[in-house]
Amino acid sequence: MAITMAAIPVESILMQAIVLALVSIGITAAVYRVVALIVKTDDVGLALAKNDGASSVAAMGRAFGRALVRSMPVLLATLSAVGTAAMIWVGGGIILHGLEIYGPPAIGSAVTATVNASVHAIPLPAGLVQWTVQAGISAVVGLLVGAASIPVAGFAFSPVWKA
Repeated sequence: MAITMAAIPVESILMQAIVLALVSIGITAAVYRVVALIVKTDDVGLALAKNDGASSVAAMGRAFGRALVRSMPVLLATLSAVGTAAMIWVGGGIILHGLEIYGPPAIGSAVTATVNASVHAIPLPAGLVQWTVQAGISAVVGLLVGAASIPVAGFAFSPVWKA
């Protein structure tokens, strides 16, 4: 959505709203299709594993079906870890971006200085170093803010929610 917003000319708020609505519908449909595919993968694997044909193709199908069923816990655990890491990283990036605009300027300056120093110190392509360091800082910020919010949620919001 942020990429779309940056690519839309600022001519008309109505045009921005229409384009963003269409993009959001498309992204939502694509995400739900991928989730449905993941959810149904073990069902397909189970159906293939139960195939009782005697041919070599049926035997390969059974083996493939068993492999699909056995691999699903690993796939789901991996998706869970990657998704959690992505949310921490993106959250940290959002916080840093907000601090650059609304927070104390020292934070944004420190991040920029760290990124620039890394670009000059590491003998790799500048864009790669810049992106990697910025992403790392975002992840650390997201992790720190997330860790700090756990006690707040447990002690402040949980009793209110239970009441």
